[in-house]
Amino acid sequence: MGASLVKMDVELMDETRPLRIGITCHPSMGGSGVLATELGKELAARGHEIHFITSRMPARLRHTCQRGIHFHEVHALHYPVFEHTPYMLALAAKLAEVYRQSRLDLFHVHYAIPHAAAAILARQMLEPCQSPIVTTLHGTDVTLVGQDPSYHPMVRFCLEKSDAVTAVSDWLADTTREAFSPKREIRRIHNFADPERFQPGEKGLQRASFAAPEQTVFLHVSNFRPVKRVSDVIRIFARCVALGVDGVLALAGEGPELAPALELAQQLGIAARLRPMGQVSDISQLLPLSDIFLFPSDGESFGLAPLESLLCEVPVIGARAGGLPEVVAEGICGHLLPVGDIEGMAQACLVLVNAPEHRKEMGHQGRIHCMERFTPQAIVPRYEELYRELVRARTPCH
Repeated sequence: MGASLVKMDVELMDETRPLRIGITCHPSMGGSGVLATELGKELAARGHEIHFITSRMPARLRHTCQRGIHFHEVHALHYPVFEHTPYMLALAAKLAEVYRQSRLDLFHVHYAIPHAAAAILARQMLEPCQSPIVTTLHGTDVTLVGQDPSYHPMVRFCLEKSDAVTAVSDWLADTTREAFSPKREIRRIHNFADPERFQPGEKGLQRASFAAPEQTVFLHVSNFRPVKRVSDVIRIFARCVALGVDGVLALAGEGPELAPALELAQQLGIAARLRPMGQVSDISQLLPLSDIFLFPSDGESFGLAPLESLLCEVPVIGARAGGLPEVVAEGICGHLLPVGDIEGMAQACLVLVNAPEHRKEMGHQGRIHCMERFTPQAIVPRYEELYRELVRARTPCH
């Protein structure tokens, strides 16, 4: 026991050793799950030991075999007496288990509920250990779930009990402060994407499978939730067609708003021009094939899909709302109009369709803009610095 304590004390004093980090996130294709997974992969590439603790393998971790990455599946008991499966309790138990087995240095959880709540409970189970908890807010945990009276006190509790709280945009950080007045600082650390993976490319043969060479390809990528305003995507495209644009609209992803969107396209007479792609396993292969990225979301906390689009030199037409203006520089790499301005967005698209050289230059400027701000090299060290700061201040486990 004494030798073990000495070893841990030596590790605590070592400022350069790799860290053992537990990451919990939603395993879906949504922005929070994507960011958490890509962050874990980047940290592992930098020599850290990463443990993903989730209900299933995160989407962007599938088919990945990378040194330093471990996956721990959370199994929640389905018992008839429980009206709802108590996933948070199962997650807390698993977090504590992995902590003990792998001697984690800290937890990094994405979303306050249920993940930060589970980490706080796990830490209580591990007393007297004061394992640091980093909570990253991604949007709806504050703007939707957190606004419900049933959850507002719990979200505030999670913010206060976390050792550090980060938000993916200034807009989200400000919204959190206004909604919860937390005593703890909310640090803004933007999302990022890998420019080596998301690159411009030729639009040749692969594109020919769903569009003719002369057609303009519009693209929308999302989880098809109400906040994405997918019906606006359909209406913008329909208006472009009415204005004489010969194009197709590719829809990548799945979610509750997809079926109504397809029905709306049928009503507007443009269904034959739609290309539903389903859940695309590698969106970096599809983005370079498009010409214009449509993203009229009314409350996006950041806009990871638009960032990936810009890295592929595809300009963005979207809504001036949420954190998107922090990603899309107006007039430089796209155009942002008021939420719901179908005509304005369609006219902005029309300008790009009729001026292909301008569209190409705008896409080129978009990649430059994002390379300066939202790369792993710019963002990941900020998380590493935060982790080191918390580990230095923690109380060792006995």
